[in-house]
Amino acid sequence: MKVVLFCGGRGTRIREYSESVPKPLIPLGSQPIMRHVMEYYSSFGHDDFILCLGYKASTIKDFFLNSRPESYSDCIISSSGRVEMLEGPPRDWRVSLIDTGIWRNIGERLWAVRHHLDNEKIFLANYSDGLTDVDLDDMIERFEKSDKIACFLAVRPPLTYHLADIEENGRVKEFRSSETSDMWINGGYFLMRREIFDYMRDGEELVLEPFARLIAEDKLMAYKHEGFWRSMDTLRDWQTLEAMVERGDMPWIRRNATTRMAPQAAVQIP
Repeated sequence: MKVVLFCGGRGTRIREYSESVPKPLIPLGSQPIMRHVMEYYSSFGHDDFILCLGYKASTIKDFFLNSRPESYSDCIISSSGRVEMLEGPPRDWRVSLIDTGIWRNIGERLWAVRHHLDNEKIFLANYSDGLTDVDLDDMIERFEKSDKIACFLAVRPPLTYHLADIEENGRVKEFRSSETSDMWINGGYFLMRREIFDYMRDGEELVLEPFARLIAEDKLMAYKHEGFWRSMDTLRDWQTLEAMVERGDMPWIRRNATTRMAPQAAVQIP
């Protein structure tokens, strides 16, 4: 299945980095968060990516045109210049780099690449700034067996605030800390049938009007996930994920998979 990655936003809530590089290229360890997301999909066998570019599009294009796998993996370099990878042969990725404009929303970006999905009955999509350990195979299998048009990953967001239980008169009954909320939110991992484009209109945000039409027809599905999920929305989120990478705690990486970008990965630039 093709994977659509939305990479065009400005990342204003993590401005410390996004002023110099686009948010998808903000590093976690030795590689950008976007590449962590791509490796996750590749570990499930999905190696055909469509990147919807916008803000600093040329910077992302330069990354794919000039990056080399030895920059992210253990290797041996001989005096002759020969490079030997220590983690097995890298996979080939097909990466289409499509400039969808700076100010477009997610729905408009998806609409702009619809012709690249003509032959896809089902495709994957992602905000490209969140990581999870969800079983993608199971998520796809359940969606395929359903009659739904779209499916999103539902997660419980991590909390960074203390919770207060307060009575009407202002009396505080309890003050506590909690790592997760009781609510479910959109985790940014999507499955869609191509019929999704029949529910979209010009200028609409994907998860608002189009999803409202799906809900009205009972065509939207949520896949609840109680495991790991974290989005990199703020500097604090980045610090949390960076600390996890530093100590080798990366639940989004499947341990039996060796997925690195191939030296000759096919890159399409319209």
